[in-house]
Amino acid sequence: MHKTLLAVLVMGVLAGCAADPVWAPEEDVQRVKYREPGPARLTLFTMISNETGAGGHSSLMVNGSQRVIFDPSGSFVHPVVPERNDVLFGITPKIADIYTRYHARETWHVVVQELDVSPEVAELALKLAKENGAVPNAYCAHSTSGILRRLPGMEGLRQGMYPVKLADQFRQVPGVRESVLHEYDSDDNSRLLEAWDPERFAKTKKQ
Repeated sequence: MHKTLLAVLVMGVLAGCAADPVWAPEEDVQRVKYREPGPARLTLFTMISNETGAGGHSSLMVNGSQRVIFDPSGSFVHPVVPERNDVLFGITPKIADIYTRYHARETWHVVVQELDVSPEVAELALKLAKENGAVPNAYCAHSTSGILRRLPGMEGLRQGMYPVKLADQFRQVPGVRESVLHEYDSDDNSRLLEAWDPERFAKTKKQ
C-alpha cells in the first residue's frame, strides 16, 4: 500500500472515522427537527492533528429547511441525536457546540469554515447528504468533497481523501469565513458526552 494512503487510513482510525449503517425511526427524526434562524449555510469541519498537522476527519453541517450534520464514518453518537446513515438530525446550537468540542481535544483541533449560500444550494446539499448512504472507514473527506463539488459554484473542488486539502480548497471559495477551535481536555472524548448527559449516555453504552 502506498505510504501516503496508509497514513490517511491510520489518521482516520485515530480520529474516530468508523461508522455502521443506522436508520433512526421517522418519529425521532421529526421530533428533533431544527433549523437555525438566519441564512442558509454550509459549515465544513476539519479535524487536524496537533502533533503532525495531518487531517483526521471531515464533516459538513447544512442549515437548510433543517440543520443536520453529515458526519461520514464519524464516531459522534448520542441518544438525543437521531442518525440515518451518517446524517445527524436536530442540530441545535447546544448540539453543534458539543459536536465541535467533542472533536477538539489535546491531540486534535478543529477548523470551522462557514459559507452562506442560497436556500436552493442548502437544500441540494441536504438532499445529497441524505442520499449518500453510510460511508466506509477513512472516506470522510472523499464523501464530503463529493457532495460539495456537486453544488453550484463549487464544481471546481476536487474530490479526494485528504481532509486538510479539502479545507484548503474550500478556503478559496468566495465568502468562506474561518475559525479554529483548540481545547486541551483528555483525548478520551467520550467524557464530554458523559458530562453532557451522564445517565442517558450510560444506558446507551450498556446496550
